[in-house]
Order: sequence, then C-alpha cells, then structure tokens
Amino acid sequence: TDTAHAPRPEPGALDVLVLCASRRAGSLNGHLAELAARTIEATGLKTRQVNIKEVDTPSYDDDSEHAGGLPPGAEEFAELLRAANALVIASPEYNASMPGMLKNLIDWVSRLRPQPFNELQTLLMSASPSMSGGNRGLWALRVPLEHLGARVYPDMFSLAQAHTAFGADGRIADATLQARFEGNVQNFVQLAEAAVHYPCAKKAWVEFLGERAEFEGAEEQLDR
Repeated sequence: TDTAHAPRPEPGALDVLVLCASRRAGSLNGHLAELAARTIEATGLKTRQVNIKEVDTPSYDDDSEHAGGLPPGAEEFAELLRAANALVIASPEYNASMPGMLKNLIDWVSRLRPQPFNELQTLLMSASPSMSGGNRGLWALRVPLEHLGARVYPDMFSLAQAHTAFGADGRIADATLQARFEGNVQNFVQLAEAAVHYPCAKKAWVEFLGERAEFEGAEEQLDR
C-alpha cells in the first residue's frame, strides 16, 4: 500500500483530533472522548472533537468510488486528519471487534494518496459495561491503522464497567483509574509533541525498529 506522508500543520501548538466512534447520544465512549479532550486541553493544547455520525459514509463500494470519488463524510474526515498532529479514538467494542462504521470510514480514507493516517500519532481508548472495557475491539482497530502507517501508541486505555465509572463531574470516580487515564493521555501527548518538534525523536524511533538510515544501501555497496 502506498502510504506517502500527507502534509501536517507547521510545528507550533499541537492540534489533536478526538474522534468518538459511537453514534449514540450520551454514549460511554462519548464521555471518555470528552474527558480525553479536557485532559489534553488542560496541558495547553488545542483539540477538535468529532462524532462519527458527523462524518457518516455509505458502505464502501468500488463502483461508487470510481463513479464519484469519496463521499463527503470521508473527505471531511480526511481533511480533519490532515489538519491534526495527533489523533485520539474512543471506540466501543462490537462483538469483540471494532464497529463496522469505523472500519468502513477507515476503508474509504485508505483510498487517498497521500495517505492521511500515515505517521499520525494515534491513541486508542474504549469504554464498556463489560469487564474487559472494550479492549478486544482496540486490538482489532490497531491492525488497519498500523497498516496505513499510523503510529499507534502502545499503551491503550480501556475503562471496564464504564456505566458506573463516571462521577457527576465527568471524571472517572475511582481516583487511581483517573490518575492512570491522565498519565496515559499526558504521556501520549508528550510523545506526539516530541515527534512534531524534535526530528531526532522520530529518528530514534526508526532506529529502535532496526531501520537505521545509515544501513540503507549497505547490501548494494557490498555487491560492488
């Protein structure tokens, strides 16, 4: 897959896109997305919140794409991705996987070149009444995002028994869980800021993966 880098905003204050992947009004993941935005904004950064129903797309259809290009919802979401330095997704779990509407949106956006997800720092979170907190859905969601080049943060956050977890102030009532959530979000933001403002951090990340630039072409040199 060609995942050429889509242009990002110029270095400055980080712009973070927060997507709630649940359409339901008052959803648990909507509460979690709002809390994530508040936590990010408390660090002095800007956020843009969007609900997946605002970027609704029909089922992916190759014939429709060739006839008329991407639907408006996918185009709008792609523009939001291009305007962001980082992405946070709060997603419910459907049958131990991601919601079909979220996968469908990703599939539409995947058709674009340059690829808007490529090299985008991304944090995944979920809230569910279940004991697993929707975590299985996040593991499924990582696959297409990483395939498209997104830099998915290793430490995902899943809030179990979320229907009883939020206090009247919108925060997580359990102080230990709230502190863990804040730490998770703040650490992600710090990494995203480093990737944007300090190119050496990106180089170190690549080197950690064993793809050091100075080794490129080494085999060709040995063959000469």
